[in-house]
Amino acid sequence: MHGSEQHELKVGLVGYGSGGAIFHAPLIAANPRLRLDAVVTSNPERQAQVRADHPGTEPVAGMDALFAREPDLVVVTTPNRTHVELTKAALDAGVPVVVDKPFTPTAQEGRELIEHARERGLLLTVFQNRRWDSDIRTVRKVLAGGELGRVHRFESRFDRWAPQPKPTWRDSGGAEDVAGLLYDLGSHLIDQALQLFGPVASVYAEIDRRRPGVRADDDSFVSLSHVNGVRSHLWMSKLAAVSGPRLRVLGDQGTFTKHGTDPQEADLRAGKRPVDDTWGREPEDIWGELGDGVTARRVPSESGAYQAFYDEVVEALTVHGPAPVDPADAVTALDIIAAAQRSSENQTVERLL
Repeated sequence: MHGSEQHELKVGLVGYGSGGAIFHAPLIAANPRLRLDAVVTSNPERQAQVRADHPGTEPVAGMDALFAREPDLVVVTTPNRTHVELTKAALDAGVPVVVDKPFTPTAQEGRELIEHARERGLLLTVFQNRRWDSDIRTVRKVLAGGELGRVHRFESRFDRWAPQPKPTWRDSGGAEDVAGLLYDLGSHLIDQALQLFGPVASVYAEIDRRRPGVRADDDSFVSLSHVNGVRSHLWMSKLAAVSGPRLRVLGDQGTFTKHGTDPQEADLRAGKRPVDDTWGREPEDIWGELGDGVTARRVPSESGAYQAFYDEVVEALTVHGPAPVDPADAVTALDIIAAAQRSSENQTVERLL
């Protein structure tokens, strides 16, 4: 580990699919305290893409070559089924790790990795970047303002329109691939609900495969009953030609409704970077609305801030600040995902507490 705060921290990125190329590499490269030193990919086209996207970053074919470069941080953004093996290898090599969500296939594997990192005194955190979505940051502000009164229901959805399945593990994979929307988008929706409203007492779910030929869920609903009395209703679909509200928060004095999605993913895909204070700003036409049944007003959106994740990683590595995401939170979400799977299969309400 570089001791002085003046040094850049060398980052090794494992995987250069959409997660690595679109999310992690740009955010790492945009952080002045981090240097994207190497990317592990054995695919020649992706190696060429690394060189084109990030001159000075070395594509390497495997983990041994990465460890030989003595990285200060390893970021694992590979297919879900490989997360445990690669994270454990990095921890065994004495390197702190960021793992993309879903953290691990099962909660038990997550607990074991947390213990593995604790024994070695190494940072282990999970890339739950959508905690820093504009809409969730705005909901926090609305809740803090108290105008909703006592909240009783939180509705949150990620709608996509992809009626033709793609020949990738995300659509065609099964349980062994940790595929499907519940693990993919559901990991975000569940994490956000837990962050906003706390522990969950019971889970009910409807998990479906609607498109012909897919093995992974593509249209699912999860209901969480929080200990504090709030119910979170979470939808995720690849068969929504017209999107519903991104979220609604219902209280006994008012309702907050938000359409449209956080702009950061689209901006990253378009090659934009979080380099100034214009980053993460939503256009006014998708600001949310807060109404009390008589009047309604637009609520200016908070700016999205994915860059904050890696800012906090740097703090954790250099001045021993807290991890940006406690991996135990990801384990809790995996327990909920498992309960949702049981609920859907058995048509039951699954109690957790």
